[in-house]
Amino acid sequence: MVRGKVELKRIENTTSRQVTFTKRRNGLLKKAYELSVLCDAEVAMIIFSQKGKLYDFSSSNMRKTIERYREHVKKDENCIPETEVNTQKLKKESAIIQQKLEQLEASRRKYLGQDLVSCSLDEVIELDSKLEHALRTIRERKAHLFKEQTEKLKAKERYLMEENARLVQETAILCQKRDRISPQHYVKEKDVITRSQSSPFSEVETDLFVGLRPSHNYRD
Repeated sequence: MVRGKVELKRIENTTSRQVTFTKRRNGLLKKAYELSVLCDAEVAMIIFSQKGKLYDFSSSNMRKTIERYREHVKKDENCIPETEVNTQKLKKESAIIQQKLEQLEASRRKYLGQDLVSCSLDEVIELDSKLEHALRTIRERKAHLFKEQTEKLKAKERYLMEENARLVQETAILCQKRDRISPQHYVKEKDVITRSQSSPFSEVETDLFVGLRPSHNYRD
């Protein structure tokens, strides 16, 4: 049979309340004993009934366990003030950082030309001086970067000119070599042609005739 859930509220009937207390108390003491045995734990339990009767259980010595509990609580109480001090310190540092962030944001807006209505004459003059100094620094950096870029381009130009001069020189050398080789090649070709023309086989005549040979004795 399935056991229904018991609603957790005060039992109004005195007899039922006492019976329930006795059963639950014995069960709780049994669980405490099992916990101490199974897990080798130091367990102490104190129960007071509604009429003030004491029920307790201790796996070792109740007084030593209570003393140990008090020492542990005392250590925790000593740590509390230190924790509060650290918390207050962190809050103060956080407030200071927040204030600095707000000041930086206000300065940034003023540098952008915003929220200048609340500035006094001295503040505006100081702001103008800072902006002039910042602008001068930026222009110096810009000029330096332009100079570096120009030097790099000049170096690249010199390299390209040197490379071009080297290529022109190599081309001139190749042309000179070609001019020295060409006349000799021309003489060799001319000599070959002359020899072929002076060959004894160039003017050989043959009596080979294709067709009918004309007769000198032909008469009408």
